[in-house]
Amino acid sequence: MVRTQIYLTEAQQKVLRKLAGESGRKQSELIRDAINRYVVSETAFDYPALVSRGEGLWRDRQDLADLGDLRREFDRYSDG
Repeated sequence: MVRTQIYLTEAQQKVLRKLAGESGRKQSELIRDAINRYVVSETAFDYPALVSRGEGLWRDRQDLADLGDLRREFDRYSDG
């Protein structure tokens, strides 16, 4: 781990100290957890945008099975 110094407001420090005491965890653990949640939320994939960018990607492919045929075959096996 890398040591890092941060500045908190008095109110933040008071709440953090209270949460640490109630949870039995160190303040540094709580801060690392909060940073991890923030990093994940800021770097999460925008799945609708990714799907939208992939729209029509295989449109001109001739080597793929017909979706209707695949669906009928799936339905036939799942019915019985």
